[in-house]
Amino acid sequence: MSEKNLIRRIVSSIFLILVILIGVYIDWVFILVILFFTIGGLWEFFSMLEKKGITIYKYFGIVIGMIIPLSIVFRFEPTKAWELLFIVFILLALILMQFKRRENSGVIVGISTTIFGILYVSWFFSFLIRIRYLPDGRGLFLTILLITKLGDIGAYLVGSCFGRRPLIPHISPKKSVEGALGGLVFSGLGALVSRQFLKFDYLHMMMIGIGLGILAQLGDLSESLMKRDCQVKDSGSFFPGMGGFLDLMDSLLFTAPVFYSYMCIVLKK
Repeated sequence: MSEKNLIRRIVSSIFLILVILIGVYIDWVFILVILFFTIGGLWEFFSMLEKKGITIYKYFGIVIGMIIPLSIVFRFEPTKAWELLFIVFILLALILMQFKRRENSGVIVGISTTIFGILYVSWFFSFLIRIRYLPDGRGLFLTILLITKLGDIGAYLVGSCFGRRPLIPHISPKKSVEGALGGLVFSGLGALVSRQFLKFDYLHMMMIGIGLGILAQLGDLSESLMKRDCQVKDSGSFFPGMGGFLDLMDSLLFTAPVFYSYMCIVLKK
């Protein structure tokens, strides 16, 4: 990486860290940041599909994607299975919208990818709000960020300096085995730092760190697979030196739902 890009990456990182720290203690800032990333992530995801030539319902998907985190913020839950009902409503709405189109080719792909984008970006990312609203939610939110993002940083640093053996070259040529191992080590360190929030023993924290570290790297590789399919290098360029919204969100999209579910089980015990 050039010195110019490195400076851009550092500036973007400092800005994001400051915004996140403010959001941890000010609820409305936290909600705005989640909505901002959700909208940005959906826009990038649907834009990638458009470049691939898939006809999707971009603006409908973004609006529905905004409703999901807002429903959690305002505690909207008319029934226990309302999310399943919501998915059925989305499917029916997309089919009704298709009735107005004269071209019927690619209907299944367009509807399926629209629903997938809503679930993959908005629903998965909204679990950060659920984590924030758990007992001791601030500490849990910082925990998931530390473990996931330190893993990203570790994979990047170790891979850049010592990467020799390609991890999965046909998906992401730049990712290495050494980088993946470095990411797991950093995720483990993030878990140990987060012990002050969870109060678990060291072995338990290391298991959480490594488990989430693996999920974070799977999330990263999953986005790389989608970008390779759409033949784009970065999902976007909103953050100088770091890429787009999806490039920053990808690892959290897998770790947040699993961490939330695990903590719900632990807290019930």
